[in-house]
Order: sequence, then C-alpha cells, then structure tokens
Amino acid sequence: MSIKLAAPTLLLAALIGPAVAAETLPDAIAAPGETLVLSVHAEGAQVYECKAGTDGKLAWSFREPIATLFSEGKTVGRHYAGPNWELADSSAVAGKAIGNAPGATAADIAWLKLEVASRRGSGVLTPITTVQRINTHGGKLEGSCDKAGEFKSAPYSAEYVFLKKG
Repeated sequence: MSIKLAAPTLLLAALIGPAVAAETLPDAIAAPGETLVLSVHAEGAQVYECKAGTDGKLAWSFREPIATLFSEGKTVGRHYAGPNWELADSSAVAGKAIGNAPGATAADIAWLKLEVASRRGSGVLTPITTVQRINTHGGKLEGSCDKAGEFKSAPYSAEYVFLKKG
C-alpha cells in the first residue's frame, strides 16, 4: 500500500483488492468480504500500570498503546489510547476489540480484530469499518510490580490493517 505526503494532506495512491488475501489469518480475526484500504507498520510501546487485582495482589494491568504509524519508512500517523488511530490527513477511527488470536511467541501481544466504533475528520480512514492488528512482536510485560500507580512500558511492533465493507 502506498500513501504519499503531498502538501499538508495525505493521499491514498490506490485502493487495493481483497483483504489480505495473501495471508491466512486465524478465523477469530479474519474479515471475509472486506476490502483492504491501508496497511501500516507500527513501532511503539504497550504501557502498563501496577494495580491491585480482584485478589488484592498487585499486578501489571494494560493501560494504553503509544505508537508511530509508518508507510514506506515515512511517518503517516499515530496510535494511542482508545484505541485510536489517527493519520496525518486528520482522519481518525476508534475501535472496539471483537476478536483475538495469540501472538507468535509468549512475549508477543495478541493479534486483534477491532470494529470501528467512531470516526473523526475526513480522509483515508473515513470508510474504515474494521482494523486488524497482526504480526505482533513484543509488547507483553513480565514480572511483578511492587508499587501501585507505577508505570512500565514494553516495546512492540505490529502491522495495522484497515478494511472497509464490500
């Protein structure tokens, strides 16, 4: 997928055919009948907070992602709490997880299928109905936490695939 920065707007070079047909995704995150609009690489961190669990013991609890989105080596947007994805053209979507599959190793966060719950702005992300997080590396935090309210982050990378119906 190619997007190019032109003046202050982000342009989508072309819409590409059927959703990630070349890759076989687990059924839990597949999106049959949806069309690929954009695929980006993300580099960032999964942020965790030390909190008391239902058993009263302190444990790391996922708080939020913070990542930069790249296409062809250029920064094209960001990913942050919500979860939200926002592109340089000011279009943005927020998602709600509706499916997951394990990452490739125990250190990798899960692959996800997210349904778009809301949209902002107008641009490349405007028609998006589904977001997939695939090819994750890292992001899981291991070990104990000793002080409630403490934060730690775990570096991760992933591919985010943006799809639309039809």
